[in-house]
Amino acid sequence: MVDDLLGRFDANPAYRTFLLDGQTVLIEDYLRARPEKEADLRRLVEAGRLQVGPWYVLADELIPSGESLIRNLLLGAADATRLGGRCDALYSPDALGHPAILPTIAREFGLKGGVLWRGLGGQAGQDGDVYRWRGPDGKDVVLWHLPPAGYEIGAALPLERDRLAAAWASVRAALLARANTPHVAVPIGADHHAAHPDVSRLRDLLAELEPASAFRISRLDEFVRDVATAAAHAPEIRGELRWSYGYTWTLQGVHGTRAPLKRRHSRAELWLERIAEPLAAVARRSGGPDPRPVLDSAWRTLVRCQFHDALCGCASDVVAREMAGRVESVEAYAAELTRTATQTLAGHDPDAARERPHAAGALVLWNPAARARGGIVIADVSWFRRDVLVGPPGGRIPRSGDGAPPFALTAADGTAIPIQVLDRRTVLERRDAARHYPDQDEVEQVRIAFRAPPVPALGCAALVAGASGAHRPGDAVTLRGRTLRNRWVHVSVDGTGALTLVDRRTGEQFAGLLRLEDAGDAGDTYTYCPPARDRVRRAAGPLRVRRTAAGPLVAGLEVRYRLAGVAVRLAVTLHADSPAVRCVLDLDNRAIDHRLRARVPTGLAGGPATAGAPFGAVTRAAVTVRAADYPLETPVRTAPAHRFVAVARDRRGVAILAPGFFEYEWTPAGDLLVTLLRCVGQLSRDDLPTRPGHAGWPTATPDAQCLGPDRVELALVPVSAGELVRGDAIPGIWEDVFLPPRGVWLRDAGALRPQSVDLALDGSGLVLSAVKPAQVGTGTILRCYNATGVRVPGAWTSGVPFKTAHRVRADEHESQGLVIENRGRTVRFLAEPYEIVTILTT
Repeated sequence: MVDDLLGRFDANPAYRTFLLDGQTVLIEDYLRARPEKEADLRRLVEAGRLQVGPWYVLADELIPSGESLIRNLLLGAADATRLGGRCDALYSPDALGHPAILPTIAREFGLKGGVLWRGLGGQAGQDGDVYRWRGPDGKDVVLWHLPPAGYEIGAALPLERDRLAAAWASVRAALLARANTPHVAVPIGADHHAAHPDVSRLRDLLAELEPASAFRISRLDEFVRDVATAAAHAPEIRGELRWSYGYTWTLQGVHGTRAPLKRRHSRAELWLERIAEPLAAVARRSGGPDPRPVLDSAWRTLVRCQFHDALCGCASDVVAREMAGRVESVEAYAAELTRTATQTLAGHDPDAARERPHAAGALVLWNPAARARGGIVIADVSWFRRDVLVGPPGGRIPRSGDGAPPFALTAADGTAIPIQVLDRRTVLERRDAARHYPDQDEVEQVRIAFRAPPVPALGCAALVAGASGAHRPGDAVTLRGRTLRNRWVHVSVDGTGALTLVDRRTGEQFAGLLRLEDAGDAGDTYTYCPPARDRVRRAAGPLRVRRTAAGPLVAGLEVRYRLAGVAVRLAVTLHADSPAVRCVLDLDNRAIDHRLRARVPTGLAGGPATAGAPFGAVTRAAVTVRAADYPLETPVRTAPAHRFVAVARDRRGVAILAPGFFEYEWTPAGDLLVTLLRCVGQLSRDDLPTRPGHAGWPTATPDAQCLGPDRVELALVPVSAGELVRGDAIPGIWEDVFLPPRGVWLRDAGALRPQSVDLALDGSGLVLSAVKPAQVGTGTILRCYNATGVRVPGAWTSGVPFKTAHRVRADEHESQGLVIENRGRTVRFLAEPYEIVTILTT
């Protein structure tokens, strides 16, 4: 297609411009095959004939994190700039819904207008084509809304005069019926299509048919700019765009499709975004190597998983397997970035360590939160048992050791830190160093829990192994029968495998939590559809329950049972210092065409639920509509969530936490349901009462049945309405559960001198979003957002003085200097309601 396009540009100077689908990844792929064409592409982009960007990929916008959306636009901007210029229109023609923050993100990249289709239309006041879409922080973009036929409305306009008149009449009627301004776009093209053979001739023929109108071949950003000038009084819309039922397919059923792959993507995204990248950034700030080339590769690989059809799961099995391979690559990038940055911050030299094989071990703690924290930490430590020799047999004699002795940990001030042993096993462990062969050993690995001393914000500390010690009085967790208890909550397992949770601070009780239920799914990868005469099967035992930990720091139970072809293992743990009930569901699915969910009754019928979303949260009511009122597509009752969904009234409430994206339903009766699996075997079906007609090509997708093992991580925590309003309370609890201080054991550490890092964010309602190297130069980007509806004074403080600080947009442009106080250690700023705040420091 691109070869053909370049040929048309060369052969016909009147072939003015072509929009390359709004994503630069196509050029990246093309130049991998045709590197000799880069100069030709650059010439066309610089001349404005080839429009590239603003995205790196046309991603789904509801499943990736907010930071992933920003990185997508950063990559697209870098590629487009390198080629000669970006298309300055937020083009999103086929994403299956849009988050409320998207206008804000667009303005953070200097984009004042855009184009979209799904998620808007069919409701009162939505019968025009131009709107002002306002983000939660008040910034807006001018939006041109595609007609019901979408981006391909003009793709079939013929070049024959006798056929064009009839074809143009229907296209013209559909476009002008909705026109709010004198400017009307006629898209000539569609996905899966090569460039139109002669757009200039088509324009001339249309001008002959309609001499009273002016026709010109326009760049997309030129059109958006003209519309913006004429749209001063366009209707305003706010909030997320997920409802276009009756206008065009919204296809919100994708949020539960291929759930195991979505979960794996979310875990890799979290690892890269909140562990590997911040670690690498603070290590670089402390004198470590520049991680940006590896980070660029890692982010490109992750964002290439986020094409809307791929990440949504409505693609072939081949595409899904390719995506799984990319996620695995991101995990490898993140692991290596984490390993090398941790060693840099800890002052550990693996090569020097290999020269002192009998050096003592040390546990390096790193705190990924922008606030000092201690608390219960779980870590693996290992003790040498024997060499594992690699290579032909010879005269080498393998060393041997005794494994783990009784031990405790010792802080830098000499304080002994008692441990609780959770598990012991013999495993293989490999030590790597740049100038030595890898050293493979058999070790005794001990999983321990301990109460860590406070670790500085985004900083590290080192603990060493010493003589064992007794636990000191303090908060403890106990296990008795099937009940776990600490000073905040107690939780017990009932006869169905569900949990009963009591908030000891308020006396509020929640019963039947995480009871699994299974029902049929006759749909496809796009759309859920209940079978005729469907029957819901609920977990009812019998159970096998065993103790996994008995306190005083961590207590846990393991529950095993089966439900409708799914073997279930539920691990429930409670820490001494936290109200969060940590749950791991290990599922082994052997059933097809079904949907498995976990129900959480809240006892709070009638109100809304609040779900995490990119850069904030969104409040949604239960969906109660009649399917008969929506013959084009039945509205779904489910919705997307990022990291949490919560319901609270006064002092009674409960939040469900997860590492990343998940699908939930909020019912009128006051129950939350989390989708664990949605298993289907067809990409698209045309016989669904919930969506008549094919949404894609009919293709078998046996991998979308999600057969085999999978792991779901969740947490339950009682919350109050006040904590929901605060904005940063639930994100803080979520951080403590899924981003606790990390312990990395260095078996050959010797004496360590951790770098003095203390990079803290202050401000009620402010939530950390990113710590990353600047795109250009030696600076570090610090990003947070205001999760509240009021102005918040904020500050970044650092143990290593700042030299300079500037307020910038998320694209790291439009710099505004900030005053540095407290001898270079404090940078203050104001965060407007729901505003994203990005600060560039050196």
